[in-house]
Amino acid sequence: MVTALTEDVWQFELRGVNAYFVDDDVPTLVDAGTPWDEDSLREGLDEIGVAVSDIGRVLLTHYDLDHVGTLASLTPELDATVYAGAFDADILGNRRRPPLTNHKGAFQRLVGLFMTHPALDIETVDDGETIGTFTAYHTPGHTPGHVAYVSAELGVGLLGDLVSESGGALEASGWALSYDTSDVRESIVRLSEEAPPFDVACIGHGTPLTTGGSEALAVLARAE
Repeated sequence: MVTALTEDVWQFELRGVNAYFVDDDVPTLVDAGTPWDEDSLREGLDEIGVAVSDIGRVLLTHYDLDHVGTLASLTPELDATVYAGAFDADILGNRRRPPLTNHKGAFQRLVGLFMTHPALDIETVDDGETIGTFTAYHTPGHTPGHVAYVSAELGVGLLGDLVSESGGALEASGWALSYDTSDVRESIVRLSEEAPPFDVACIGHGTPLTTGGSEALAVLARAE
């Protein structure tokens, strides 16, 4: 299912996870669903009149099977640079493996058996880096390389799994799904304090907020 959140942003509802398309300075895919979402993602792109080959950039909020799973199957039509935080970029590029010493890392190692690493150019995103109209914010906790992206121009925050939505409010990533919940809390507070205001909050799980996104993040930050 495809939902237009603004005239520039669309949500793809996949298998329990969201991916997004942003009509930025270049056509941008945000996260990419599970390995079993290829057909749904292709159909969603077709519905909004975008071919896979049109995509010029992929912004990854983090490495998890349900956020990177379709990338390999979209190639060779997909010929775009993938941007991700350093730790997660190394896992996606098969340059490191998730650590067995962390419960989330051990889970990633297990589900990685279902993962095909994409033959794409993967670039590391630095904290504060500008990519298109978005600024990248290193927001570790859910994963060590988790990144949120905020565009003041578009009024959009791409929050990944730093938070989820429940009942119209934002909730912090919990212990079972996170490397470090202390880092999650610190990242939420920092992002709320440093990012410019945004209306639309695009999250990995739950219903995106189309108004009051930064205010909802601030409410959560005050509670952390």
